[in-house]
Amino acid sequence: MRVKPSSLIPGCVLLKEVRGKTNRPIILKNTILKEEHITILEKFLVESVDVSSTLSNGDSFLGKPVQPKEKQHMKKQNSMDNEKSLPFAESYLNVVAAYKQQFQKWQNGMPIDISVVRKLIIPLLECTETIEAEKIYRLHTYSTQEDYMYFHSVAVSLLSAFIGRKMGLSKGEWLQSGIAGLLSNCGLVKVDDSILNKKGTLTEDEWKAIKNHPTYSYRMIEHLPIITAAVKLGVLQHHERLDGSGYPLGITNEKIHVFAKIIAVSDTYFAIISNRIYAKAQSLFHAIKTIEKDRYMKFDAQVVNVFIDNFIHFLIGKKIILSNGKHGEIVFIETTKPTKPMIRIEPDEAIISLDQMPELYIEEIIGS
Repeated sequence: MRVKPSSLIPGCVLLKEVRGKTNRPIILKNTILKEEHITILEKFLVESVDVSSTLSNGDSFLGKPVQPKEKQHMKKQNSMDNEKSLPFAESYLNVVAAYKQQFQKWQNGMPIDISVVRKLIIPLLECTETIEAEKIYRLHTYSTQEDYMYFHSVAVSLLSAFIGRKMGLSKGEWLQSGIAGLLSNCGLVKVDDSILNKKGTLTEDEWKAIKNHPTYSYRMIEHLPIITAAVKLGVLQHHERLDGSGYPLGITNEKIHVFAKIIAVSDTYFAIISNRIYAKAQSLFHAIKTIEKDRYMKFDAQVVNVFIDNFIHFLIGKKIILSNGKHGEIVFIETTKPTKPMIRIEPDEAIISLDQMPELYIEEIIGS
């Protein structure tokens, strides 16, 4: 049966994959829809989808009752009045959708309105004071390949604010690091869509255009009021690396602002764990391993240490799937070996150490 997203409920089973305007999959066939899937479909204006007449639990699906127009209006008004009380996931998706609209305005030549940007992102950044770390580290679960670029910017903003706060920066500073994270890729509006959406290997000229985006981003905010010099440096330098191997300036450690060092880790992490047009998502543990490997040489050690310490904190007790297909539970993680925890294997309860079994690795974390 074909229904509007507004009529869906959790447990609906998708019969056909949903594709976006560029014909790329947003949600795959046979997905059992959750609230976040339904919100994505609504926020990104999918008109209708094909779902089974039977829910995943075997119950019949008749569609969500349609509310009278008066109640719909009241619900919409209440939603606007209580934006701050929305569940985090819904707030995140709202901001991504709003950021997408702003990005498209910039593509059409409109200047950045920093007051709109601040009003958009600061309430979401303040959520990082109260929500559990797991939600920050698993933002990719809401992302779609179709709109990856917009999810990426908002996720990097949240990750950067979170890391900054955990590093002990003042609230004003970690909010600024989040704003810098959001605006770090705004210069991509100057890069041709054919390059941004290319699946294959970039040519030398195409890669040069991509590498110019930090400079483009900086130029777009250079003369904006309110934005601090620290935010501007965070935007300009977020692809610089401690050993001088980054771009666009190739500067080294002491010349790179702390905001840029924070964004560098946030940007790398979210890119690795997300499905992109030109690359498949890899596990959280693979991302941590990549970042850990480049600690000291490319990434700032303090930033990496804070990032990994908070990553470890939420993993104890999590159910996982190993690369050999076996299920288990994380029971202990050494800070110095975050990707090689001790696992209780199900169902025999045997405990193994991945540090002693280099052929095994964690494929996936199960559940929310």
